Amino acid sequence: MLTSESRILTTHAGSLPRPADLADMHGRRSRGEPVDADDMQHAIEAATASVIAAQVRAGIDIGNDGEQARESFVTYVQHRMTGFGGTSQRPLMRDLQEHPDLLALAAPRFGRIKVSLMAAPAAIAEVTYRDTVELDAECALVADAPFAQTFMTACSPGIVASAMENRHYATTDDYVRAVAAALSTEYHAIVDRGLLLQIDAPDLALERHTLFADRPLSEFLTWVELVVDAINGALEGIDPDAVRLHVCWGNYEGPHTHDVALDEIQPLLYGANVGALVISMANARHAHEVRCFERRPLPDHMTLVAGVIDTTSNYVEHPEVVADRIVLATRAVGDPSRVIAGTDCGFDTTAGIGDVAPSLVWEKLAALRAGADLATARLF
Repeated sequence: MLTSESRILTTHAGSLPRPADLADMHGRRSRGEPVDADDMQHAIEAATASVIAAQVRAGIDIGNDGEQARESFVTYVQHRMTGFGGTSQRPLMRDLQEHPDLLALAAPRFGRIKVSLMAAPAAIAEVTYRDTVELDAECALVADAPFAQTFMTACSPGIVASAMENRHYATTDDYVRAVAAALSTEYHAIVDRGLLLQIDAPDLALERHTLFADRPLSEFLTWVELVVDAINGALEGIDPDAVRLHVCWGNYEGPHTHDVALDEIQPLLYGANVGALVISMANARHAHEVRCFERRPLPDHMTLVAGVIDTTSNYVEHPEVVADRIVLATRAVGDPSRVIAGTDCGFDTTAGIGDVAPSLVWEKLAALRAGADLATARLF
């Protein structure tokens, strides 16, 4: 895990805007429609080179491929793993169900989506990792990326099990652990290539107001325990310092009035065998939870990647606002070398879904760098 004793480093949470033609290709491929493999690979290569260069210009220290090779942060597994088919029936977030007028307002956004996470494939047979051909090709595209450190994302077994309905395994526990065993191949392959592994686990917060919306909090916390344990099993043999865990409450503009409090899940997140937590703390619903790290300090081996840029708003954060957020996070953690400045989530978590105009994504990341520089002057 790259850290610094002299300045605040910058990163982001994974996905970056995809060109419209590439998003269309991902959509067609996801639906099982024919796509020319060579055309798609050329589009992926060009888009990846472009987002790498844009991250460097914006001043990102710890960057990635922007997930240009993937249709979404989770359903990409249908192309790398066996056992998926048909269509899941994903429950809508509870806060959105309560506000149909908001859904009407957001309808144009839904029309832009090329790959629906609300109708993902389901598990209809044994889930295994087919091979690493696609992953190898994706990793090769960042082999020479000029970042101080390069990361690669991979989904958590929990988000697969919650977004991609179980129609094969006898129990949810069996399904989660089967997915974890399959994803272990991907986790190890990423780390073996010298890349920092980021596990995307929105399920550790989001599912409180989706899958567990009408169930007791205790059942949701049992779910979190199960997923963290499954992640730890999948990471066996990997140095925790080579892994960071991204947790969020859903990357969408909404009221989020049913989000679980960070206080409730924080102790369980500390049980993950990872070297850093990537936590959403820029949005209006969770900014105050930076204080959780004062009340319950990070374990000594962990770093905090603090979300200081909102990924659902076209407001470009002023560098002074970013700096203030970073300083608050460092005061809560107690050591500026254990805080990295990041974003709340990705900017295009599924092809075409981004709330933020692509040109403003880069302005936001430039503001992240400028704010980190201001915070560096105050803290070091």
